[in-house]
Amino acid sequence: MIAILLAAILQTAVPMRSIAQGLNSDIDAARQVTVRTADEWSKLWTQHAGESRKPEVDFNKDIVVAVFMGTRPSAAFSIEIVGTRVDGTTLIVTYKETRPAPGGVAAQILTSPYHIVAVPKGTATDVKFERAN
Repeated sequence: MIAILLAAILQTAVPMRSIAQGLNSDIDAARQVTVRTADEWSKLWTQHAGESRKPEVDFNKDIVVAVFMGTRPSAAFSIEIVGTRVDGTTLIVTYKETRPAPGGVAAQILTSPYHIVAVPKGTATDVKFERAN
């Protein structure tokens, strides 16, 4: 019981701000990304959305974390960052993937689901991505 309480104390939830989420990224391969600078942000946004207007991020205060599901064959796929927390020196980003139900009906169209969020810089030096069950 004491170990569970200690673990809960050491893991602190971190607020996050959704920047962009949807089904149509230009990034075709599944990947998780951490962005710490404006230059890295510009490169990622261009890969993701071409010349469309890039959301503003203050990298003196925030970092960006993103999950890209890669190209999928239907609109029944999606991805969402559902939480962020700090465990020691590690920022843990939890995300959920939604897939079509067996025998389900969905539009047969290529999609590339993604979710991009900003989180306060804080003291975490490492970032770990975890898929929620």
